[in-house]
Amino acid sequence: MDEELPVGEPVGGGPARAPERRSLEGRYVSLRPLDPARDVGPLWSASHDGSDEASRLWTYMYEPFADAGEMQSWMQECARSDDPLFLTVHGHHAGPVGMAAFLNVEPAHRRLEIGHIWYAPSAQRTEANTETAYLMMREAFDGLGYRRVEWKCDARNERSRAAALRLGFTFEGVFRKHMIVRGRSRDSAWFSLLDDEWPVAKVALERWLASDPDGRPSLASLREGT
Repeated sequence: MDEELPVGEPVGGGPARAPERRSLEGRYVSLRPLDPARDVGPLWSASHDGSDEASRLWTYMYEPFADAGEMQSWMQECARSDDPLFLTVHGHHAGPVGMAAFLNVEPAHRRLEIGHIWYAPSAQRTEANTETAYLMMREAFDGLGYRRVEWKCDARNERSRAAALRLGFTFEGVFRKHMIVRGRSRDSAWFSLLDDEWPVAKVALERWLASDPDGRPSLASLREGT
C-alpha cells in the first residue's frame, strides 16, 4: 500500500465576512468610511505642509497629486470601491490625518490585507499607525472571522518593513519584480499575522496603547511578557 502524502489540517466553519463601511473607534484615532467631500480639504492640507516628510510621502505609493481637485477625484474613485475598502484615519484632536484600507479580501479562504496606509507628517511617529493597525486587525480577526492578515510593501521601504515587524507580523519573503509602480520595478516584501498569533499581539497592543507615553515599553517586550 502506498504511503499517504502529507496534507494540511482540516478547517471547519464557514467563510469570513467581508469588511463593511463602518466606523472603528479607538483611544487616539477613529477609522471612518472615506467621504471625499469631507476629507479632501483636511487631508490635502495635512499631507502638503511643506515639510521634508511631505515631499517623501508618496515615494513608494502613488503619483503625487497636482492639486486638491486631483486628490478629490482619486478619493471619489476610492469611495466607490469595495476592495480595496478605504477608511479615513481621524485623530481625536486633529481631524483627518491619513488613510488605510482592507484589500485583497478572500472570505472563502479567510484572509485579507491591510494596506494603502499613509499618514500626514504631523501624525507620523505618533500612536496613529499603531492604533489604526490594531483596530483593523481586531476587526478582521475578532469581528469578521479571518485566519490571516497580510501586510505588503515595497521591499525598499525600510520604514514600512520595520512597522510590520514591530506590530507582530512575520516576514515571509520577497516577491521579485512583483509590480510596476510609478514606472519603476517593485519587489514586494510580504508579512503576515495569523489568528493563533493574534491573542498575544492583541494584548501587547492594548497594553502599549493604554500605557503612559513617557515610559512605554516596546511592543516586542510586551509580546514576550504575555
